[in-house]
Amino acid sequence: MLEIQNVCSAYGEARVLDHVSMQVREGEIVALLGRNGMGKTSLVRTVMGLGSPRLTEGRILLDGQDLAGLRSNQIAARRIGYVPQGRRLFASLTVLEHLEMLDRGSTGAWTVKRVFEAFPRLGERKQHRGSQLSGGERQMLAIGRALMTGPRFILMDEPTEGLAPVMVEIVEKILEALRKEGLGVLLVEQNLYSALAVADRVCIFETGRVVWEGTPAQLQAQQDLLERYLGIH
Repeated sequence: MLEIQNVCSAYGEARVLDHVSMQVREGEIVALLGRNGMGKTSLVRTVMGLGSPRLTEGRILLDGQDLAGLRSNQIAARRIGYVPQGRRLFASLTVLEHLEMLDRGSTGAWTVKRVFEAFPRLGERKQHRGSQLSGGERQMLAIGRALMTGPRFILMDEPTEGLAPVMVEIVEKILEALRKEGLGVLLVEQNLYSALAVADRVCIFETGRVVWEGTPAQLQAQQDLLERYLGIH
């Protein structure tokens, strides 16, 4: 289990997370919702130990072992995958090269063949460079690249951002398949309806704090919460 306990983090002296606590179990999708600038991306960056923002208080536990103070590559080695906002691909590398650089045969890791089976479009464009891919293809590759590391938990930051509806459906199906395989997913998502379609639990962020937690059904039944924290009328 991935546990976040009373976590605070800051950019310099400016606190962006204020005693955040939550859990993600294996085989569970937890969606983080909230307006822009409320701390969702800051949380996943803090969990991954990316250095900015900086963890100032609290603990991040994986199966009871504290990850605080570890470098991001050490956290990844403990089988936590990361799909960053904006994809962060190498413009000059081909699809195949992006995947092969991570093909280490680790326990539970996906193979290049399996990524191409899940995303046939990537197989068709395996010799295309990162700069030649569409937004949807780039997102497929970012997810496939994370799965090549064999994660037990995967953090996804806005995976449907800027995607056409048909691509959003593909991402949703992949998330559902990952859950069935026992992966835990911490999902930052601005697309409310996509998040509610796949999540087991939802946490709403407001100014660096979790102000509500519950199931998608419970959230949909509370119009006042949708209006107050998400601007949905």
